[in-house]
Amino acid sequence: MDFDLTEDQQEIRKAVRELAGTFDDQYWMEKDLAHEFPTEFYEAFAKGGWLGVTMPEQYGGHGMGITEASILLEEVAASGAGMNGASSMHLSIFGMHPVVVHGSDELKARTLPRIVNGDLHVCFGVTEPGAGLDTTKITTFAKRDGDDYVVNGRKVWISKAMESEKILLLTRTTKAEDVEKKTQGMTLFLTDLDRDKVEIRPIKKMGRNAVTSNELYIDNLRIPAEDRVGEEGQGFKYILDGLNPERMLVAAEALGIGRAALRTAVKYGNDREVFGRPIGKNQGIQFPLADSLARLDAAELVLRKATWLYDIGRPCAKEANMAKYLCADAGFEAADRAVQTHGGMGYSEEYNVSRYFRESRLTRIAPLSQEMVLNYLGEHVLGLPRSY
Repeated sequence: MDFDLTEDQQEIRKAVRELAGTFDDQYWMEKDLAHEFPTEFYEAFAKGGWLGVTMPEQYGGHGMGITEASILLEEVAASGAGMNGASSMHLSIFGMHPVVVHGSDELKARTLPRIVNGDLHVCFGVTEPGAGLDTTKITTFAKRDGDDYVVNGRKVWISKAMESEKILLLTRTTKAEDVEKKTQGMTLFLTDLDRDKVEIRPIKKMGRNAVTSNELYIDNLRIPAEDRVGEEGQGFKYILDGLNPERMLVAAEALGIGRAALRTAVKYGNDREVFGRPIGKNQGIQFPLADSLARLDAAELVLRKATWLYDIGRPCAKEANMAKYLCADAGFEAADRAVQTHGGMGYSEEYNVSRYFRESRLTRIAPLSQEMVLNYLGEHVLGLPRSY
């Protein structure tokens, strides 16, 4: 059993840490408060070739695994960039996996190199107001019309839609009542996000405001058949390929935010003096932070096992779900304790821990809630009856 990162993985961690470190907390505070996309940060990582870390080499990528991607996004979040930094590139890092595996050579050739070099922003359109986590209940419909499809429907919580040129869009091409299995009849497209046919409305939210979340109103969006990913009706199966990696990457981001929060709290505990002594000398401050260190380190081990299993082609659903659950809880707890360590100043924007707190809370909801993870573990790992 070997817990060491390879030399290449250590170099990735070091290089990403150095690059992300050139964008300080002030930068992220200003971007978040202004609701402004971190263009300079995104372009720096694109220029460094990091957006293509998991993309095939033939399209300009590095062809690395989910382990390397998780290290990258953990370090981005841990730099203080949090979810604002990670979300700016998350979909580019691994979200195109369904296209890589199932897309036509022509579709891959005209999109993947542009994603790798940072020229092409893409958002992921799955969630709908009436479906939530039950993806089989989506109603956005793509009707075949000659060589095209015409799409109508609504999507919600679509990150980066305001900045994106294209959308990876999941639709129904057969109504749910007309299929034998509810997972059938869904089709995936990678197509232009035509503003004349798609109204984009940003959602006001409590955090991660440098990267938008949006509602999409799709009205007669015409999609050429060559923008279809794989076969008609197989879209649900295609997006399943990316579910476990997505949970691992969000776990890595949660872990990174927890590290940033803990680092900030420890510094404040050493620097802040009350009653003639640094507050970090008090066990009421010291013990919770030490406990968070232990919980973050333990969660990281589960994440490392999950990514290792995925990269060697072994089943990893249990570990991917556990990693997301444990990292999200450990990261949020660390952020909450960082706020508490700062006392009243933790509630201000000055020390950034309030921003870490808001962004870490997101990881306990997305891409699926902690409760849904427990549903999965209860049913599929423990063998208990389905609870919903």
